Amino acid sequence: MILPFFAFGHPAFHRLVSEFRTRICEEVAGSDLPGLIFTYVWVLDRPHDKELVDHVVAIFRARGADICFVELTATQAERLQRNATAFRLAHKPSKRNLERSRCQLIAYDQQYRLNSNGDFFYPDRHLKLDNTALEPDAVAQHIAAVFDIPVVTTILPPN
Repeated sequence: MILPFFAFGHPAFHRLVSEFRTRICEEVAGSDLPGLIFTYVWVLDRPHDKELVDHVVAIFRARGADICFVELTATQAERLQRNATAFRLAHKPSKRNLERSRCQLIAYDQQYRLNSNGDFFYPDRHLKLDNTALEPDAVAQHIAAVFDIPVVTTILPPN
């Protein structure tokens, strides 16, 4: 939503993303919605990232929400392949420069710790799942089963 106005990395980009994230979480936490799936590439050894997650967690815990953490892992080869799918490119304009996106993914793997190793910050409600060979529906069903989350099927009217 911000990329048409400010490039990734621009100070205004980071400020607006942070403000929108906070406001959306506050509104959802105070609503009657059944939940929110929040995705984030968490650099585990960067304190700022932990502070951001702590902030989001605090918003929902203040409202009595039950919070589950799902850490998805996949091989680099699989992630590179997924990074170039039509669906990802249609929904993530920042990935459309395929060479830049590919190089960034590889560089992040080399520079940062992106997966836990038995030392996750919130161990009580944490699931680590290798989804390299799993379809998204199977991943969602597994997560729902592990955390006893009711599955709601929405039937959309035909186009």
